[in-house]
Amino acid sequence: MSWSDRAQLYRDSAAHREGEDLDLIVEWAEGARSALDVATGGGHVAGRLREAGVEVVSCDPAPGMRPDVICRAEDLPFAEKSFDVVACRVAAHHFEDVGAAVREMSRVSGDRVLVVDNLYMDDAAEAADKVRDPSHVRNYSEGDWRELFESAGLLVDEVRRFEKPIEFEPWIERSGSSVAESAQVRALLADRIEDGWITLDRIAIRGLRSRNEEP
Repeated sequence: MSWSDRAQLYRDSAAHREGEDLDLIVEWAEGARSALDVATGGGHVAGRLREAGVEVVSCDPAPGMRPDVICRAEDLPFAEKSFDVVACRVAAHHFEDVGAAVREMSRVSGDRVLVVDNLYMDDAAEAADKVRDPSHVRNYSEGDWRELFESAGLLVDEVRRFEKPIEFEPWIERSGSSVAESAQVRALLADRIEDGWITLDRIAIRGLRSRNEEP
């Protein structure tokens, strides 16, 4: 199943259209006039920021996600400092070159870069993600994220960590997993599944463009 084929599932997903992490992105974007929503998926970040009065451009490599601009996170077709805020929620674990993506987000941001993603938990969880969705590259630790931000010239201003409960069957359905794949994922994540729900570890990180840059 391609990302465009999955688009409506992500637009309708309760796990994606709400959550403490989504509320936090809106909070962290306060005062911004413009924002770029990278790998917009179901468009939930863009929608919430627009509700808050921010002028938002969304981008995604999958046309079915209905982004304003079709592009990869590693190749953002925007000028330097085009947006006050650049946000990316629960997508970076799919990026082929996450370092390049963070550098691009830093480049087109005039002030803040906000990233939310699932945290690396253990090798079994990584294996489960790859079985569930072959487009999964990897999840990263908090230390990895701090290094990625700092390497992109961003000052890590705040980090939050969350537990994210997600209903297991819809989570599997969104990826188009077969019955056998679903069983394998369930076995690999058995210690994190309870009463039909899986709990993922999630991180939110806010980075600021360095204040001592040359004008």
